[in-house]
Amino acid sequence: MKSKQTPKSFLLILLLVLLASVALFIFYITRPSHQAKSVVEEFYTYEQKAQFSDSWELLHSQMKDKFTKGHYIQDRAHVFMNHFGVETFSFTVNDVKKMDEWSMEKGSKPLKGVYYMTVVQTFKGKYGHFRLHQDVYVAKEKEEWKILWDYHK
Repeated sequence: MKSKQTPKSFLLILLLVLLASVALFIFYITRPSHQAKSVVEEFYTYEQKAQFSDSWELLHSQMKDKFTKGHYIQDRAHVFMNHFGVETFSFTVNDVKKMDEWSMEKGSKPLKGVYYMTVVQTFKGKYGHFRLHQDVYVAKEKEEWKILWDYHK
């Protein structure tokens, strides 16, 4: 009799472990810090592929006020691909931290619940290997996470 209950107990425990794992995974991917980091990774993946139109769409409206879509696409391609003489780059996203309030520049509207991280882009081009470190901020706008850069002087 015990031998028949053991497989059932094992299956029940296995099912509970599986359900707990799924619940933890869902909790992890729905955390705001994970979502903020994911949008940064998506943004720089588009940039790697020179899909600047797609990366521009992930910018916050305060960023879009700084340059038109056409200007952004042209400038990013010129500076990173043509000027630096590279075809692509690799990147890492480091240490996601939450800020209660942050503003993009003096006089801009303060944003609440902003996530901050440092992105390191590694380029290999005609001027050798070099890394660009940039602080990146992510804030919700109309229920979507959007990218911002720091313009404080």
